[in-house]
Amino acid sequence: MIPLTLAEVAQATGGKLHDVPDPQARVTGPVVHDSRQIVPGALFAAVVGERVDGHDFAERAVAEGAVAVLAARPVGVPAVVVDDVVQGLSLLAHAVTERAADTTVVALTGSAGKTSTKDLIAQLLGALGPTVYTEGSFNNEIGLPLTALKVADSTRFLVLEMGARHRGDIAHLTGIVRPSIGLVLNVGTAHIGEFGSREGIAEAKGEMVEALPPEGCAVLNADDPLVRAMASRTRARVLYFGESAEAQVRAEDVRLDASGRPGFTLVTPSGSAPVQLRLYGEHHVSNALAAAAVATECGMDVKRIAVALGEAGSLSRWRMELTDRPDGVTVINDAYNANPDSMRAALRALAAIGGRGPGARRTWAVLGEMRELGEDSLAEHDAVGRLAVRLDIATLVAVGGREAACMELGARNEGSWGEESVLVSDVDAAIALLREQVAPGDVVLVKASRSVGLERVAEALLADGVLSSGVGSNGVLSNGAAE
Repeated sequence: MIPLTLAEVAQATGGKLHDVPDPQARVTGPVVHDSRQIVPGALFAAVVGERVDGHDFAERAVAEGAVAVLAARPVGVPAVVVDDVVQGLSLLAHAVTERAADTTVVALTGSAGKTSTKDLIAQLLGALGPTVYTEGSFNNEIGLPLTALKVADSTRFLVLEMGARHRGDIAHLTGIVRPSIGLVLNVGTAHIGEFGSREGIAEAKGEMVEALPPEGCAVLNADDPLVRAMASRTRARVLYFGESAEAQVRAEDVRLDASGRPGFTLVTPSGSAPVQLRLYGEHHVSNALAAAAVATECGMDVKRIAVALGEAGSLSRWRMELTDRPDGVTVINDAYNANPDSMRAALRALAAIGGRGPGARRTWAVLGEMRELGEDSLAEHDAVGRLAVRLDIATLVAVGGREAACMELGARNEGSWGEESVLVSDVDAAIALLREQVAPGDVVLVKASRSVGLERVAEALLADGVLSSGVGSNGVLSNGAAE
């Protein structure tokens, strides 16, 4: 973080100093809300969670090196006391990023692909200079300010993923940290139970481009009509990406290699170059184009973008995380989250990886429930089950209750003999089934909404020893590499 005195922290947050012997003591380390992450010079934010109250760890945090605690009440150790700790974090992040005049802020949102695209953008911009980015999907009112507070005087780019469960969420987040480049990936059906319709989702996602200044840039998906229409909602210049001819940054000659990894010709206003991605699934073409458009706006030339895209991988866990077991079983852990759009993309990637014809590998789709779909839930689960059969996935293992049963029924109704699918009640039952039936050479996809906890299936399958996946980072890139 840009160093601040406790007096300056209090001024930025509207707080009062309690038990502070020296108001000029400086916060030189990170701002954290997990006492296990304390390092000397840190500021500990005593956030009250569902199970844990951060105030209970205030004394320990200071003992381990925190300069002070951002708290909602006096805690007996040096503290900046505010009315609301989360709001205090937001105010502090706003103050710090306003000081970072040389840092370009890139914000992105969308119904699917946010985290994968954010990881790509971070790796591309990390080649241009020190880059801070959202770790994992830490994209809400707590995660966003904590990410922004990692900004240092040397930070050239700040890449922020922004999620939304209600209208006004993105407007709130862009008010905390003001982006100059705003990216909208797509409008799908994630959280449609909250928003009521895709048009309602578009209304919420469009808050991103409304927040941009006139000198900013709105990066919009030309292939999504609801996103393309957001051009009328912004004062900023618009840069389109996609496969559409009207996109200034677009893909031509899209293809998949034998392992299901996409390649294409990247076309930008400054020229074109061939790209071959390391990521699996054709859906990553759109993600790569979005990242390329942002990098183009930030001054990166097309050849350098193409090379960086070819070298980029996932920085976040459980997103199409592919690992080969020593016996030849391939496990694809995409269990971080799921919605109808990402389910379809993952199934198509599984089919491509499995291949067709002689030499094709047996494919398993282990799918759990998709949450927050409202009245469309049963129909969407049925459609996913039917798609698995249409893509010739060998076996669908549906895990869970009513929605999972609807998914399995859709597969059974679409299939020929009822042998393409099976319903199991829970994660343990899925693990037992797979351990009994998966054979060397098989490909297993695991995917569900985060709350289902289906990553346990992938972890169990890999428990006997795996190849390293190379995943993990702390949200900061320096000299083009994850620290």
